[in-house]
Amino acid sequence: MLNDYEVVIGLEVHAELSTKTKIFCSCPTTFGAEPNTQTCPVCMAMPGALPVLNEKVVEYAVKAGLATNCSISRNCKNDRKNYFYPDLPKAYQISQFDKPLCENGEIEIELENGEKKKIGITRIHIEEDAGKLNHDEFDGNCLVDLNRAGVPLIEIVSEPDLRSAKEAESYLRKIKSILEYIEVSDCKMQEGSLRADVNVSVRKKGAKEFGTRTEMKNMNSFRSIVRAIEYEAERQVQEIEKGNKISQETLRWDDVSGRTFSMRDKEDAQDYRYFPEPDLVAIRLSEEYIQNIKDNLPELPESRKERYLNEYKLSEKDARLLTASKYLSDLFEGALAICGNAKLVANWLLSDISRILNEKELEPDQIPFGEKELAKLIILIDNGTISSAIAKKVVEELFENPKDPEEIIKEKGWIQISDESAIKEVVLKVLANNEQSIIDYKAGKDRALGFLVGQAMKETKGKANPQMLNKMFLEELNK
Repeated sequence: MLNDYEVVIGLEVHAELSTKTKIFCSCPTTFGAEPNTQTCPVCMAMPGALPVLNEKVVEYAVKAGLATNCSISRNCKNDRKNYFYPDLPKAYQISQFDKPLCENGEIEIELENGEKKKIGITRIHIEEDAGKLNHDEFDGNCLVDLNRAGVPLIEIVSEPDLRSAKEAESYLRKIKSILEYIEVSDCKMQEGSLRADVNVSVRKKGAKEFGTRTEMKNMNSFRSIVRAIEYEAERQVQEIEKGNKISQETLRWDDVSGRTFSMRDKEDAQDYRYFPEPDLVAIRLSEEYIQNIKDNLPELPESRKERYLNEYKLSEKDARLLTASKYLSDLFEGALAICGNAKLVANWLLSDISRILNEKELEPDQIPFGEKELAKLIILIDNGTISSAIAKKVVEELFENPKDPEEIIKEKGWIQISDESAIKEVVLKVLANNEQSIIDYKAGKDRALGFLVGQAMKETKGKANPQMLNKMFLEELNK
């Protein structure tokens, strides 16, 4: 049934900017401070307090616009968006309405089949964040923390060009990567620094008119966004097939039950009663100002990928995966500068380290060790101190107890056995216990050698030098 329909997705991505102070006052933006300790009369909306625009916010927003191929407005303004929430002290939000800072951009994503697709960006505008409601599930009370009120945001609004949950995920990951590379947001989804409002509608394949959309607010997990889109698309199709109409409404996604629930009817933009913010002057940007930001943009993911292909001779796939995350890419470059083995660093980052990240549902910036520890691990493998089998154990240990890998292998007794006489003793013992494997090898079954080496590694608990094992087994078997 779903195959007869097309899913149409648009995303509104909210990214907290990494400025030291808030958008309209000098209060700090540090995450995790005690409630209401980072506030002042401006961000608490006390009568008579006047906002002053933080210039760094404009600079960061222009950076984001240039990195996403937007046109930058030379003349724009701030507007009041009127609505009431308990965590919005003014009962209006200072945002931008008809004259955003950046508009008409696009980025390119890679589809599952390897093809490239351009996704349009309608606009990027600046606005202030609201506070946070802390609900007490035991006594039913609700407390307001205004530390987040006034933290600067950019909102990146896509065109409705996305046609699947996987495309939406690819787009979000690309946006996250770009923002990290240009260093305007830390994009820590677990801290709410990057979140998205997801608009979903369905229509019959071949239809030109869009269907009625629903919106899921403030989602901050790639996995949840994919699940929510897939569920909501299927729900809408089922409703249409039953002859029911889709209501334009705001939904809440429940990750535990895997369902959406209605919160309220969706208001149109005009219901917000936008009007120009009277306490702030218009924003005028000179050509020189914009060009200076453009000339000083950091290296972006695509150009870094090309550099990895040319300088380090990495495969297309490895270069793409590494550069998708600035943190992973920086970790690669930092470790490489110390140990000098690009291929080995890339292999470990993209194999065991990425596997553990997936298992633990962590992002690269949550890797608990740094470039020195990773480089040390590579050096220990390179110089034969530990085998690859032991290195896998060291990586697991680094995630649980991050410290110098050399200390770990000494504490655990994992130093590789490279003493010829000790290895020879193991080889002879394994051969004596596996006569059939000797017969198989001499009959031309090469897999028998791998089996024998595996038995020797098991005997030594992974500590024997595998190259020496191979050599000695061949010497004994070919006598």
